[in-house]
Amino acid sequence: MLLDHAPGTDTRQAWPGLYDGEYRQGTGASFEVENPSTGKCFATVDGASAEQISTVIGKARTAFDGGGWSSLPVQQRAEKLRAMLGWIQANADRFTDLVVAEAGLVRASMVKFAQIDLAIKHGLDIIDMALTLPSVTDNPLPLSERFTPHYSLQSFQVYEPVGVVSAISAYNFPLWIAAWKIFPALITGNTVILRPSPLTPLSALLLGEAAQVAGLPDGVFSIVAEGGNEGGVILSTDPRVDMVTFTGSSNVGRMVMKQAADTMKRLQLELGGKSAQIYLPDALDMAPGAADRVCLAHSGQGCVLGTRIFVPESEKARILANMAKSLSRAVIGPADAPATTMGPVISRAQVERCESFVSAAVAAGGRIVHGGKRPVHLPDGHYFEPTILDLPDNGNPAAQEEIFGPVVCVIGYRDIDHAIEMANESPYGLSGHVFGKDMTQAMAVAARLRTGTVNVNGGMFSAYASSGGRGLSGVGRERGVEGLRIYQEIKCMSVTT
Repeated sequence: MLLDHAPGTDTRQAWPGLYDGEYRQGTGASFEVENPSTGKCFATVDGASAEQISTVIGKARTAFDGGGWSSLPVQQRAEKLRAMLGWIQANADRFTDLVVAEAGLVRASMVKFAQIDLAIKHGLDIIDMALTLPSVTDNPLPLSERFTPHYSLQSFQVYEPVGVVSAISAYNFPLWIAAWKIFPALITGNTVILRPSPLTPLSALLLGEAAQVAGLPDGVFSIVAEGGNEGGVILSTDPRVDMVTFTGSSNVGRMVMKQAADTMKRLQLELGGKSAQIYLPDALDMAPGAADRVCLAHSGQGCVLGTRIFVPESEKARILANMAKSLSRAVIGPADAPATTMGPVISRAQVERCESFVSAAVAAGGRIVHGGKRPVHLPDGHYFEPTILDLPDNGNPAAQEEIFGPVVCVIGYRDIDHAIEMANESPYGLSGHVFGKDMTQAMAVAARLRTGTVNVNGGMFSAYASSGGRGLSGVGRERGVEGLRIYQEIKCMSVTT
C-alpha cells in the first residue's frame, strides 16, 4: 500500500514511478517531491525510464487493438469505472493528505472541495452523461437524397474510440484535472497513459490502487511518473499514440502541438489564461472581493481565475482601498494549519516569477497597493503575499502575461466599450467574468468577450458544461458532451438498398 505514514513528516518514502496493472520501480532517474509549505522533500519517486514508457505505450496499443476494453458494452465499462471512483471516495482522506502535502492545498479552505470532492463527482457525472449519448446518429439527408426511383439511401455516423490516449496533467489540481482526462477517455473505450506533473505526482500514482480494485484489464490504464520531460516528449511523438490531452502552460502547449504534428495526433490542450473581471457601474459593491476570488483560490494558481480586474476609472481609488482592506484579512501560512486561508505557491521558482512580474509592473508605471513580496514571518516554504497592483493601462507586462500566483491587476476603464476592448486585448481567451445587476447589460457585455467561458455574477464547475480556450489558451473542450466526443472518432456510413 502506498503512503503508509503521514505526508510531511521527516520520514521520506520511496514511491514507484510506474503503474501498468501493478506497481513497478522506475528504472529512470529518481526525483524528489517537495512540500511547498516547508520547502522540504518528503517523498522520492523512482522515475520511469524512456524504455519503460515505450513498453507501456506498447501495452496500451496492444490492449486497445485487442478490443477487450473498447468492445465491452459501455454499461460494463461504467461499472468498472464507478468501482474505481468508489475506491477513491473511500480513500478520500489519503488523497487529501497527499494534495495538502504535495500541492499546498489549504486543508481548511473551500478549494479542498474542488480538489477532491468535485474530482469524484465529475468522474461519476461524466460516466452518467456518457451513458446518455447515442453511439449512432442519423445524418440529416433531405428526402430527395434518401429516396430516388432507383434506390434508397441511409446515412449515419458511428462514434468509435480514438485509440491510445496520452494524458499529461498539471500540478495545481492533480486529482481533479486527471479525472477530467482519464474518465472521459476510458468510458468511451480508449486506453490511457497518465503522466502527472513531477511537482505533484503522488495523488496521481495512488490512482493505480483504484484501478487494481476496479479490475481494469492490463494495458487499459497506466501511470508513468518522471522528473524531467523526456517521457512527455515520447508520449507526444510516439506513432502508437493516437491523441494527447495536456493541461499546462501555453509555452509547453506549443511544444506538445509541434511534437504531435508529425503523426497528426488529435489534441486537447487547456493552457494558460489572463482572464478579466469586469465590474459594471451598478455592481461596484461586489468589487472589494475581486482580489480575494483570485488570491484565496489556491494562491492564484488557477488558469481560469480573473487576474485582470476592470473597474470605472472614477471609482478606482475607492475600490482599491476596499479591496486591500478585504485582502488584509487573509492568513498566510502552512497548508495544514487550521487558521490558514492562503497557502504557498508550488515552488521557489514560482515565488521568483511573482517577484519578477511585480518588479516589471512597477517599472512600467504600476503601483503596489497591497503585498508584493515574500512574507517575512515565513522564511521556510514557498510563500508570496497576496498582491494588488494598480496599473495605468492594459499594456503593462503584469496585465499581459499569466503569472500563476496571488497577484491581481486593477485597471480603470472610461466606459463599457473601453472595458470590453481591454478585456479582449490579450493573446489568451480561456475565461471571463462580468458582474452587473442589470442583467440585460451584463449579458450584452458577456456576449462581446472573446473567450471560451464567461461567468456572469458568479461561476460554476459542472461535468455537464464544457470549458476550453481560444488563442494561447488552447484547443478543444473538456467536460460536457464535447469533452466526451473529443475522445471519439466519427465514422460516416452510407448504405444503399
